[in-house]
Amino acid sequence: IANGLAYFGKTIDKNSDNYALLFLAAVPVYGILGYRFKSKLIWAFALFSLGAWFGTETSFISKRNFYFLGMNYPLRFVCFGITLTLFSILFKRFKRSDFLFQTTYFIGLLYFFIALWLLSIFGNFGSIDQWYQISQYSLYFWAGLSIILCGLALLLGFKFKDEMLREYGATFLIINLYSRFFEYFWGAWHKAIFFSVLAISFWLIGRKAERIWNLEFLKGEERDKIKE
Repeated sequence: IANGLAYFGKTIDKNSDNYALLFLAAVPVYGILGYRFKSKLIWAFALFSLGAWFGTETSFISKRNFYFLGMNYPLRFVCFGITLTLFSILFKRFKRSDFLFQTTYFIGLLYFFIALWLLSIFGNFGSIDQWYQISQYSLYFWAGLSIILCGLALLLGFKFKDEMLREYGATFLIINLYSRFFEYFWGAWHKAIFFSVLAISFWLIGRKAERIWNLEFLKGEERDKIKE
């Protein structure tokens, strides 16, 4: 399908630099097929095509500028991820489309958390040249916001028993903390101390995770016994 759309685009307009229309054309094609055959994989391709269209279209509208409405790419996709995640809730309310909820929710959170992590590293700067000229300490706001939102997602996941949100929050909270560790201490500490602290932290997290997994495994066995 992707190859067919690409060749179709080259055939009808060889001189166009706006590839966003090809991605947009792929969205209804994948979307209709995914809905018709109840294929979560094909539906996922529709959502990835939608994300590709959003990125290329905003770039084209801004005339290949690094900013669109004052937002760089990571900040744009934070907003896109939030919108897609909220939109996924609508699928859950209808029986005919409830099978699309989990895939849409997963990909919406994926867009959001990856973009949020990149935002914590690069801030709202449009180019690498601008980013090289600033200190990582000037990105405290974005780094702090990212950590707070990941922690909030983790707490909400526990509160509402949302395993997907909880796992996303926990995973990206750890990724964010280790990213800050590398940013702030890689050049400041002696490498022996740096890697010693890193190794100890891995051991502590692994030990804690093992206890949690063992506890969940025992709870699962108890539920199975009760059902029997």
